[in-house]
Amino acid sequence: MSTKLYVGNLPFTATEDEVKGLFGQYGEVLSVNIIKDRITGKPRGFCFVEMENGADAIAKSNGSELGGRNLRVNEARERNDGQDRPR
Repeated sequence: MSTKLYVGNLPFTATEDEVKGLFGQYGEVLSVNIIKDRITGKPRGFCFVEMENGADAIAKSNGSELGGRNLRVNEARERNDGQDRPR
């Protein structure tokens, strides 16, 4: 069963290949989705990585450095589409 990871504090210059290379050390990377701004198309500084052994990757990569930034890695949570936001 695969695990989807949230990777925060990602350098804005990070590429899909760099992220795959980093997480590939911990198991098979199934997909990488670097999130970009809808209007500008520029990276927003986080991504989602889907991989086979997510728990091991979280333990070993959380706090690791990529492009001069310390990554925050944890299991991704389901999106609630803003239903909890105050109006």
